[in-house]
Amino acid sequence: MSEALAGAKEHIETARAKAAVVDDIPAGTALKAIERVGVLGAGTMGGGITMNFLTAGIPVTIVEREQAALDKGVATMRRNYENSVKRGRMTQDEVEAAMARLTPSVEFDDLAACDLVIEAVYENMDLKKDIFTRLDAIAKPGAILASNTSYLNIDEMAAVTKRPEAVLGMHFFSPANVMKLLEVVRGAKTGDAELATVMALAPKIAKIAVVSGVCPGFIGNRMLSPRQQQAQAMLMEGAAYNDIDDVLLEFGFPMGPFQMSDLAGLDIGWHRDPAKIETIRDALCAAGRWGQKTSKGYYDYDESRTRTPSAEVKAIIADFAAKQGKPQREIGKDEIRERLLYPMVNEGAKILDEGMAQRAGDIDTVWLNGYGWPAWTGGPMYWADHVGLSEVVAGLERHGIDVSPYLLGKAKSGANFND
Repeated sequence: MSEALAGAKEHIETARAKAAVVDDIPAGTALKAIERVGVLGAGTMGGGITMNFLTAGIPVTIVEREQAALDKGVATMRRNYENSVKRGRMTQDEVEAAMARLTPSVEFDDLAACDLVIEAVYENMDLKKDIFTRLDAIAKPGAILASNTSYLNIDEMAAVTKRPEAVLGMHFFSPANVMKLLEVVRGAKTGDAELATVMALAPKIAKIAVVSGVCPGFIGNRMLSPRQQQAQAMLMEGAAYNDIDDVLLEFGFPMGPFQMSDLAGLDIGWHRDPAKIETIRDALCAAGRWGQKTSKGYYDYDESRTRTPSAEVKAIIADFAAKQGKPQREIGKDEIRERLLYPMVNEGAKILDEGMAQRAGDIDTVWLNGYGWPAWTGGPMYWADHVGLSEVVAGLERHGIDVSPYLLGKAKSGANFND
């Protein structure tokens, strides 16, 4: 397989170039001028998104509901810029010039003068619909209205406006001022000019843009979901969580699913009732194991955040599995690898079949630039081509996972995703 993957670098470069092209937008489509950007929300994501535009020389109006939250967000941006000076990536003069392009405000109506407005509030559809209703009422004619949602339906947001052609998704990845990937979500009524404008804007703010259709989780998070489901299933069947993580580390990922959970925080979205134990995560949170923030999650962490598997966690998992009546068994690394990676390829096949991604290389570009998929493989779909689609199908069937008809058809015909 190493010889087959020798072309991975060329594939990555070609796929990235193709991802920037939207096949069905007519050549010469007039682009909209983006002279001022509005960002709604000055939290971690809003601040990071704002920095991309400020650094690129584009003025930004950032709006928060309360002055304290606004001041905190502005201070964080300045601190991030100052850290760039310390690392030699920016000069102090460049920092001052970037910050001078920022207009902080607590007035929603100050977004009215912006050519592009990006909402970066938390993931709640009712809240986002309310925001788009209000933006529709004040935004100037021709303005592009974007959501930074990572999962929610863009078409539902567009439907509350009188200008659905102006609405699309701009899913930045955290930290937004560092991560290169930008998933641009094309709604059912998103206009050609609006989509083309955002795709052309992406490289100006140092982003690699990939177009996705509207579906839960878009491309990246949609493919992440079956991997997480299999990781949790194997945990209940007897696999050690550190073995599951180690398989992905050995494959070349920067971290495994349980390390990732600890980093993000196990308490995010937790119902906060220690007596209500419905999942392993509930049990860990009830025990005060919230992740790196409390120095203990799935792993125990020392002062340098070095992880060590926890005997307490293994006992919690074993107890939970026993109560669920789940028989335990040894699960080898080959099975772990197949059950983590093959379902991702299978989901990628569904995404292609549904037209949610234009091409297999777009999927590879998402995973290489947003999720740490190891570059030596060329991305999940390119890797699957060289593993052999028949082998992927056999592995999925072996583990009782329904195979995508699209993937099955490719395998039977001897074709590849990247043909």
